[in-house]
Amino acid sequence: MNSTATPPVRGRSTRQKRAVWAALSELDDFVSAQDLHRILSDRGEKVSLATVYRVLQAHQEEGLLDVLRPDDGEAIFRLCAAQEHHHHLVCRSCGLAVEFEAPDLESWAERMAAENGFTDVRHTLEIFGLCKVCTAQQKT
Repeated sequence: MNSTATPPVRGRSTRQKRAVWAALSELDDFVSAQDLHRILSDRGEKVSLATVYRVLQAHQEEGLLDVLRPDDGEAIFRLCAAQEHHHHLVCRSCGLAVEFEAPDLESWAERMAAENGFTDVRHTLEIFGLCKVCTAQQKT
């Protein structure tokens, strides 16, 4: 991941927040909070699992992380490469995630919200399937 090792953190910049950000900045793949905690522990960082969850939640709220919720229910995180609102295609087998924008979907969501009297609307969309590599491997 090509991101700065210094987190753009609101509030106090703590050693724990910097450690979480540094670990995330070195990963290209999505990672669960528990796996991230294990990575930090293996590095000798003293960061509690609860702190990892809090830091991830804060970064998510600030729009700094992509978050996926696969079928197993455990949220997985990675630094967000795109600054604009986007969605993901995610391979259920290998975890490959492709970011995409969908202007027609955005227009539809805004129209549905307005027609039903909703304001301050946000949404996420993750489409899970098999990437072409995993599909080809299953056919052999």
